[in-house]
Order: sequence, then C-alpha cells, then structure tokens
Amino acid sequence: MNASGSQRGRKKPVAEINVVPYIDVMLVLLVIFMITAPMFAQGIKVSLPEVSAEAIESESDTPLVLTVDLSGQLFINQNPDPQQAMSDDAVVKLTQAILLKKPNTPVLVEGDQGIEYGKIVSAMVLLQSAGAKSIGLVTETPEDSRSQ
Repeated sequence: MNASGSQRGRKKPVAEINVVPYIDVMLVLLVIFMITAPMFAQGIKVSLPEVSAEAIESESDTPLVLTVDLSGQLFINQNPDPQQAMSDDAVVKLTQAILLKKPNTPVLVEGDQGIEYGKIVSAMVLLQSAGAKSIGLVTETPEDSRSQ
C-alpha cells in the first residue's frame, strides 16, 4: 500500500459545532417567555397624584370624572343629568362617545373614602374597556397642607 491508501482508512476529525442543544435551550426559553409575558401585561395603568401635589392645570376641556358613591353607584360629570346614577353599560357607552369626539380628554375616578377598593378598580376597568388610556384618581389635599 502506498501513502494515499493509508489515508483512506483514517477518518478526519469533524470540526463542526453541534447546535441542536442550543436550539433546544432557545426553544425552552421562548416557551417560558411566551407563558410569562401576558402575566406582566395585565393590570390597569393608573396615574396616581401625590397627596401634597398642586392641582393640575388642564389644557383641554373639562375632564371626564367618574364618581363612585358610598353605595357603589356610578355618576359621570358629563352626563346630561350628572345627578342620575348610571349602569355599567351606560358608563361604557357614554365614555366611548366622549373619547371618540375628544380623544385627549383627561379621565379621572373619584370615590368615596369609605367605599371598597374593588368597586374603584371595577370602575377603572369600565373606563379602560371604553378606551381610556390613562386614568387618574381624584384626591383631596389634607387639612394640614392647606394651611401652609
């Protein structure tokens, strides 16, 4: 046998990287991120004013204020009859109509101090489902801060 015949029997080492394990790890991470991403997206975006903050000057027209009284009834200040309690569906429809005409209308929620937190959150969900992108909460300045 000659020199070329001896090379036929030998196998050259393979210098390739096996990427299959990396692809498996990448797919597992992709699945984990796909499952956990919706958990972070849930919730209501709220702009909470500081207690000692000055009143915000609005450049636009009158803000839409949804009031929740102690019994849980809903009232909107821009309703033709603002003293009339409204159903959830009526709140959504009126809010949609107002935001359709003026999309930059500030949206605020005002609730009685003694009401359950869940009722305020439910009111905020109604406004969000009607298309409100940012919802603020109305608070009063404490008596101590007013005198200073």
